[in-house]
Amino acid sequence: MTRWSVVVPTVGRPCLTDLLSDLARQPNRPEAVYVVDDRSAAQPPLDLTATGLDVVVLPGGGRGPAAARNTGWRAASTEWIAFLDDDVRLPDGWSDLLLEDLRQPDRVAAVQGRIVVPRASGRRPTDWERSTAGLEGAKWATADMAYRRSVLEQVGGFDERFPRAYREDAELALRVRRTGGRLVVGERFVNHPVRQENFWVSVRVQRGNADDALLRAIYGKHWRELAECPPGRFKWHLATVSTAGLAVAGTLLGRRRAAAAGLAGWLALTADFAWRRIAPGPRTKDEVQRMTATSAVLPFMAVWHRTRGWWRHRGSTAWPGPVRAVLFDRDGTLVHDVPYNGDPAKVVPVDGAEEAVSRLRAAGLRLGVVTNQSGIGRGLISADDAAAVNQRVDELLGPFDTWQLCPHVEADGCTCRKPAAGLVISAAERLGVRPEQVVVVGDIGSDVAAARAAGARSVLVPNGKTRPEEVEQAAVVAPDLGTAVDLVLEQCR
Repeated sequence: MTRWSVVVPTVGRPCLTDLLSDLARQPNRPEAVYVVDDRSAAQPPLDLTATGLDVVVLPGGGRGPAAARNTGWRAASTEWIAFLDDDVRLPDGWSDLLLEDLRQPDRVAAVQGRIVVPRASGRRPTDWERSTAGLEGAKWATADMAYRRSVLEQVGGFDERFPRAYREDAELALRVRRTGGRLVVGERFVNHPVRQENFWVSVRVQRGNADDALLRAIYGKHWRELAECPPGRFKWHLATVSTAGLAVAGTLLGRRRAAAAGLAGWLALTADFAWRRIAPGPRTKDEVQRMTATSAVLPFMAVWHRTRGWWRHRGSTAWPGPVRAVLFDRDGTLVHDVPYNGDPAKVVPVDGAEEAVSRLRAAGLRLGVVTNQSGIGRGLISADDAAAVNQRVDELLGPFDTWQLCPHVEADGCTCRKPAAGLVISAAERLGVRPEQVVVVGDIGSDVAAARAAGARSVLVPNGKTRPEEVEQAAVVAPDLGTAVDLVLEQCR
């Protein structure tokens, strides 16, 4: 049977409960539903009890839908992850069609659901309604998109530098296709109602031009073709701003002809832009006023945000970028596992550990150790005993740039003990790198799970204590430390 989970990022809009109620009425329910609350921590908790669905609510931290989706799928353990936007509605039988769509050969990495935008009857659509209707032809939109979890692990998930629901889905699809994954359109569909928005919505969405700048920085001037994005109007916006600049400069310098030419050019381009937006619409008084006002402002905001994005993202590379740090588990990975060891004399490196660490250090990578030491919490060893053992490891293989140790037992419910993310996140902060630029090398499933929870990469190096299911579930497995280093150094490029 196909195992699947649902991930929904949200900022707490009321439409979320409608979506979850739709999901509760489906003939087949997912193994888990993860709602990632991307509001600020000061907001009251989401109340989803009325939906009739068991939901796991995860904090998103206000980092945007790309990061929120990463939080959701990393918490899941199913073969497929179905991403839904919180403002879509599911028709009856959606889950049946989804399961049919997911019966795909291994080479298929993702299956998109079709998006239907309801039309207003009796009149022509407004500019905002036409913009929303463009979702019907959007490629690989996460309003309804199912990915294999293994594929998301392979490419590092969504690029968290995209702070809004714009382009992050197209960019992920591009990276997946570049790894050889195939994306297809399924038979299921969702309804995407048009949200009510304010007068200046078309100006506000120009912030997406900064995200276009990120795509150009990564993939070059042909990024639209590569990402299967429709052509934009930025060149015309740039021309409009340039003519306005000519008018201002001519006025300040006393060049009347230049000023007149610039003003005429700006008026002509602005009028043309406004008419292109007014003509296909309802042409009501409100719509004409909205199009006239926003058409005068929009080009300037588009150019401003593109310039801002160009500066911010200059030199950017594809997500998640090269590896900058490696974190090792201690016992069973760097040194032979002696249960609750408090004696430095018993520290013996595993075969190849010294060479592996030296190669990584020579490559300029920051190195650290993340280790659970529950013997402290159990009273079997002291914190000083653990520190002495760590110092001996440093003498034999180090020095390491950071040591992160959890002294707790599982019953303490701490956030640092692997498989929780705490040790990895703390180590990344101490090393001055982002978690996605880190590889965790360990010998058991909790090492891999800690990396996954933190948004880091991982390599499992099994030994006699590694369970077969841990090997099966790991995205990257190496037979020894030397091979693990080879894999890490490949990702450094």
